[in-house]
Amino acid sequence: MSELVVDAPIVAVVVYPDRARVTRRGRITVPAGDQTVYVEPLPLALQEDSVRVSGRGPATVVGVDVATRHHSQAPDETVADLERRRREAEAEVAELVDADDVQAQLDTFLAQLGRRAGGSFARTLAAGEAGAQLGEFTESLAARLSAVRSKRRELAGQREEAEERLAAADRRLAEVAQQRVPDRRSAAVALALESEADVELELSYVVPGAGWTSSYDVRLTGEELTLNWYGLITQHTGEDWPECDLTLSTARPMVTAKVPELDPWYLDRYHPPVPVSAPPAPGARRMSRDAMPTAFAAESVQAAGPAFADLTATVEQGVTAATYTPPRPVAVPADGASHRATIASVGLDAELDYITAPVRSTDVHLRATVVNSSAHTLPAGKAAVFHEADFVGSAALPLWAPGEEVELALGLDDRIRVERKLVRRTASKATLGSTRRREVEYETRIENHTPRTARVTVLDQLPVARDHEIAVKPISTEPEPAEVTDLGVVTWKLDLPADDEVRIKLGFRVDTAKSVDLTGWRE
Repeated sequence: MSELVVDAPIVAVVVYPDRARVTRRGRITVPAGDQTVYVEPLPLALQEDSVRVSGRGPATVVGVDVATRHHSQAPDETVADLERRRREAEAEVAELVDADDVQAQLDTFLAQLGRRAGGSFARTLAAGEAGAQLGEFTESLAARLSAVRSKRRELAGQREEAEERLAAADRRLAEVAQQRVPDRRSAAVALALESEADVELELSYVVPGAGWTSSYDVRLTGEELTLNWYGLITQHTGEDWPECDLTLSTARPMVTAKVPELDPWYLDRYHPPVPVSAPPAPGARRMSRDAMPTAFAAESVQAAGPAFADLTATVEQGVTAATYTPPRPVAVPADGASHRATIASVGLDAELDYITAPVRSTDVHLRATVVNSSAHTLPAGKAAVFHEADFVGSAALPLWAPGEEVELALGLDDRIRVERKLVRRTASKATLGSTRRREVEYETRIENHTPRTARVTVLDQLPVARDHEIAVKPISTEPEPAEVTDLGVVTWKLDLPADDEVRIKLGFRVDTAKSVDLTGWRE
């Protein structure tokens, strides 16, 4: 009696950050009685305790067992085709090597023939004979040598192409290394039926070697900010995922959920350390190192997380995680490469301004203060920043909850020009009982060459004294700054009209005692 093997292709995949849950579905006609239906081939790395079976039809699932099936060659059609093409390319390379070897031997033979015939014809010519025969022989020999070497060049080109095909097949097979293993897992589903019937089986299981991360495109058009959110999916599970219902989940199914508890906070009298005794003699009895981890191993087992099925149910309820279904199906082969799926495109209101710190650099950065007005909690990820169609740089987007405000760096804008220069400097030497004094004043000019009013934040700084005999005092700030912090950061917030400029002045004085050698001063 032949085995009942159901053709159950992959119909759905839920991708977690570090694994995936795969669902297969298929129909089969099952005779009456107790029967076993096999679902295969399944990847070797699947987690056996994650296998779940459901279905439709007049049948009862009695049990499910997972076993390893041994095959003579990889059952995957893609891998089998790659291995066939690799064997063909390898055979072609071998044939070309042999053909070139034959031509090389013929080349050597013709060269030796020419050298031997040269001596005979030399003696014949010395006797005044066979002049016409010599010309015919040399022409024939030259033609044969040219043909041989032309053939060798042709064979070398064909061999190079065959070796490139062989290398390409090797690279592709290396990407799907797990699929090359001929053995596969098989799920044996035990069913009980009162009569022959068509049943639909659905099998799901969890596999490691898969995951997804977030990537973003931030595009600024005028003052409107558009954020495109993508999921980058990678997998090397040993089986290719066709276009199917693909869901991306932020859940981590195997992470142990534990409510934090505080241990007692003890205070005690200081006890000097006990002197370390001399090491025991070689024959002395010592505690076995192998016996020590036993208690820890038991504790680790007791601290294991809850069963995967419970966590899966929680994820599906959306209590501790969010799931996202891309709008279009995405096929993800098991090649380890990133495959991008669009998750969402969100239009956000952005408040744009510029920020510059000319004390460090005259670059002016465009900044957007944005509130996440979408319903999505955006995971942290790398964002590519565009102004219109121009790529201006990359930024790191933090974890961003709905309603949360973040600042996004949107690159440099050369239309806001900044120049900072030292306009005044005085220094006095200390006399008996006096102090040394330094006074400086800086002027910063900001020009707006954009077509609209620009809000510009300018950062400068005052030195901060770390000694009681060093005193720092501002003597001129024009215009009045919006904020001066205890660490000396001076902030101006300006609304600069188009094609206009503003000048900012910052002057300060540093007094030091006569006995103080000042460090950290810069101009």
